[in-house]
Amino acid sequence: MADEIKYEYKTVQTVRGTDGLVISKMQKNGWELVERAQGALRSTLDFRRPKKPQPWLLIGSAAAVLVILAIVIGVGSALGDGGEEKDESGRPMAAASDKPSATPTPTAVESTAAEVITRENNPEFAALLLTEDTCDEANLAFATRYQGRTVAFNGSIRHMARYSTGYGILLGTGDEGPQTTVGPAFKFDDVNISDLNLTGKEIPATVGEGDKFRFVAEVGAFNAKQCLFFLTPVSTEIR
Repeated sequence: MADEIKYEYKTVQTVRGTDGLVISKMQKNGWELVERAQGALRSTLDFRRPKKPQPWLLIGSAAAVLVILAIVIGVGSALGDGGEEKDESGRPMAAASDKPSATPTPTAVESTAAEVITRENNPEFAALLLTEDTCDEANLAFATRYQGRTVAFNGSIRHMARYSTGYGILLGTGDEGPQTTVGPAFKFDDVNISDLNLTGKEIPATVGEGDKFRFVAEVGAFNAKQCLFFLTPVSTEIR
């Protein structure tokens, strides 16, 4: 039928204790929970929402404008080349101001490549720490651009799960622990307490939910299906 509703589907895996938060945020974006399967440590949530019609006419018009613009730029470039001065060999003569500098100026990325990323020196990271959607595409964008770089932020432990070889530790920004409602779902996956490299005046034998730290960690991958942003601990300072 022409009027039949067509849906798009999405499956999200969550860490135990975060189901309600993920469902609420997905519903804000128009997703409807279809099925929930709960496991010992994780839950699988199936969502759907009506597909939006593709504005083909608008897309076609935009493509036509781009083609026309490319033609105009090409013609303008060809005309501009005609008036350029050439030397005896027929090659264009470079202006004095076009001569490259002996010492190239480093780009912003090159000059800050070794800098630890914080909310104070990186607007993208500052915005990411305030996101209300752990599945937001900003997580993937940041992970893709800064993977392998080091970040630092004040946070707390939202949840801990015991594995046979270590712990899965879910981190939250700020001091709210399990009640954290903003920021990515940062995770240290399959780590031992020694891997956290704890620092501070009094080093505890173990850590738990709600404990507050200054996390310094290496940016890893973002799992869009689980809405988890993986980090590797560098140092963990007790606050």
